[in-house]
Amino acid sequence: MKFKPVAFVINIAITLGIGALGAWATLQSVKTWYPTLKKPSFNPPDWLFRPVWTTLYVLIGIAAYLVWIKRDKIVHFPRTVAIYLIQLILNLGWSFIFFYLHEVGFALAEIILLLIFIIINAVMFYKINKWAGLIFIPYFIWVSFATILTYNIFILN
Repeated sequence: MKFKPVAFVINIAITLGIGALGAWATLQSVKTWYPTLKKPSFNPPDWLFRPVWTTLYVLIGIAAYLVWIKRDKIVHFPRTVAIYLIQLILNLGWSFIFFYLHEVGFALAEIILLLIFIIINAVMFYKINKWAGLIFIPYFIWVSFATILTYNIFILN
């Protein structure tokens, strides 16, 4: 397949846009509410989250692009897009629930649902393009870690 630079940029811009909305939701709480929470000893330093998430959003966008360029050959492309969008909405939702609403327990339930949709999305993408599915592995690992953090913050607070 020929490289489509506009589609490539759009797919990455969508995921980075989701990340920017999530960052907006966390902006105030990261300075005020979040520092007051008891956190587990393995909680990463705050500066680590931005580069990790930026990298993950770029990778997710690349995976989406790899699937998008094969869209004419995908029988259930609308379903694939729906799963992808649900996963992105859940990703964004966690930031709002945890940081904006300060609902740690609800955020824990939501991030578990996000993990399920990451797996579903990765499997669907893998069936279309192996690299697109494999790209989701670091995302799944990071969100698994975030789930463990959320659980521990919920227990500690």
